[in-house]
Amino acid sequence: MRRRGKIDATRNRNPDGLGRPLPDKLEKAKKILREMGSVLVAFSGGADSTLLLRLAHEELGDRVMALLASSPTYPEFEIQQAKRLAEEWGIRYLEVFSNELQIPGFSQNTPRRCYHCKKELFSLCRKKAETLGLKYVADGSNLDDIGDYRPGMEAAQELGIRSPLKEAGLTKKDVRELSYQMGLPTWDKPSFACLASRFPYGTEITVQRLGQVEKAEDFLRGLGFRQMRVRYHGELARVELEPKEMGRLLEEKLRSEIVRFLKEVGFIYVTLDLQGYRTGAMNEGLKRQKPKSLGS
Repeated sequence: MRRRGKIDATRNRNPDGLGRPLPDKLEKAKKILREMGSVLVAFSGGADSTLLLRLAHEELGDRVMALLASSPTYPEFEIQQAKRLAEEWGIRYLEVFSNELQIPGFSQNTPRRCYHCKKELFSLCRKKAETLGLKYVADGSNLDDIGDYRPGMEAAQELGIRSPLKEAGLTKKDVRELSYQMGLPTWDKPSFACLASRFPYGTEITVQRLGQVEKAEDFLRGLGFRQMRVRYHGELARVELEPKEMGRLLEEKLRSEIVRFLKEVGFIYVTLDLQGYRTGAMNEGLKRQKPKSLGS
């Protein structure tokens, strides 16, 4: 891994079509953070929020605090990794517990699920920021996030949550490139979304079902699969892998181990999605629905 150093202006010059080289977008993000003055960062430990937290700390020092939200929909190992990063960098953090299953409209899993969740989380962040005397709350959304159905961004806008990476025009590719050049351990960390995203809209989300999915994904991760999802379809588990990793499932022993374990945790049928891993897979069905059918 590269150590942190000078950003190479010849790399990744025009990834988003806005005509700005990567170093210019980096400087814009830094300027935005300096102008904010103080900030509470909603920190998940993923590539986006890690880069944001690191930049905020470099620009604002002790006027930055990270907030980690543990919940039934977020695996414990992700929280622990985020804590270790904050502690290693000497950044103040606080941990809160948020039980999304108690939020009206969440466990019913309507297409507006993410809105209800983010509104609860960001409202909590706002209250904590006010108590701590921090001017803003920021999340790690990047420019690519506006290309998918993300009702959580609506909640962020309503509550005045800032997204410095997005405001600076940084894409996911930019985030990974900058993280690589700065020596951040998350530069190639697989994308992760809360476990609720594994359920088709309209399928009730319960603690037992969340545990089922979490155990299945932990097992696959332990076998060395990096970017994957186990989508819940009742008795059926639909496994999404990156195409380059699908060939491993042709190995009889490995395939048998996976089928055996997923049946042990409660699935009856195990299937491989030939389209492979992709973000927003559960939103694909929404494209066939009329806007009024998206629920509340």
